Amino acid sequence: MKTNDAPQDAGNRNRRGFLKTGAASIAAGLSAGVIAASASGEATSTENNPAAARAIQEMMPTRNLGKIGFRVGIFGLGGQGALEKANNESLALQMIQRALELGVNYFDTSAIYGGPDRWSERYLGKGLKGSREHVFIATKTKERTRDAALKNLDVSLKLLDTDHIDTWQLHDVGVQEDIDQIFGKGGAMEALVQARDQKMVRHLGVTGRFRPEALMECIRRFPFDTVLMGVNAADKYYYSFEKDLLPLAVENQMGIIGMKVMARGRILSSWTPPPVEQQKHSWEGRGAITTVPGTLTKRETFFYTLSLPISTAIIGCDSVEQLEECVELARSFTPLSQAQMAALEAKVEPVAKQALFFRLMPR
Repeated sequence: MKTNDAPQDAGNRNRRGFLKTGAASIAAGLSAGVIAASASGEATSTENNPAAARAIQEMMPTRNLGKIGFRVGIFGLGGQGALEKANNESLALQMIQRALELGVNYFDTSAIYGGPDRWSERYLGKGLKGSREHVFIATKTKERTRDAALKNLDVSLKLLDTDHIDTWQLHDVGVQEDIDQIFGKGGAMEALVQARDQKMVRHLGVTGRFRPEALMECIRRFPFDTVLMGVNAADKYYYSFEKDLLPLAVENQMGIIGMKVMARGRILSSWTPPPVEQQKHSWEGRGAITTVPGTLTKRETFFYTLSLPISTAIIGCDSVEQLEECVELARSFTPLSQAQMAALEAKVEPVAKQALFFRLMPR
């Protein structure tokens, strides 16, 4: 598998300037005293209400979701983990309720999470009932044709128990074949535009974790509102998303969502590798079989990703305790310096393959 060459001096200078600008934007965003009042993009000012401002900051720092106008918590709850397991409603609903109590207002899911029964969308539909106007729901379709995608959306709306999706996203766009199908005659892009025009969805997005070029081509072809990308401290070692894709998304004022922050545990020094035979039959094992733990703490990998100019980072959790830990990390976040980020990049290099397993999987 080819790796990206180390950036040249000019590339390093450009990246340093980009990260410096991003850090300044992050600091400004975290100091703003507003939080979303509804998913329609209306915001409530706390300028004349110091107590409310303190309560919001204690719950969850927020940033703009691009030019959408919604203030999103810097940690969002991913729809995998406990939320995609079959017959796991009791725990899933506990987690969703706790997330709401702690100020989480961005919830990510997909039509494929939880298999044919789509458990993730089912749980979120039940768990968010009564809180719909205060949260941002993003779901996805992996269908590539117009008709199949619209059928997908119809089920998503029913399971999520809502009359609209805040952002409907093309799921896992990674190669040119995806692009040709999506943007071709009768492709899924027709469904996205139709759904937005009919107000079944409010915003449109694209997601990917395989190659940056595919996402960049999508952004050039259509003015998407959001992009969800797999990125962590190992990014530069294989098919970097930070180098060109992230600046393009910032330039287009998109809502930028980071995923694969914890690399399903594989980037963490606390991770215990499963037996090799077990890995061979797992989704992650298709990208990298490994026999060693990672090298970063949860705080290090989370802070690295949040120090990029993104809107929020989503993490799928397996328990209420994990959810609470992520919220605590988000509450304590301060942007890392360029030197600190570079140190974490060097620290993760020995386990870069397992930390980026999702980019090394066959397509």
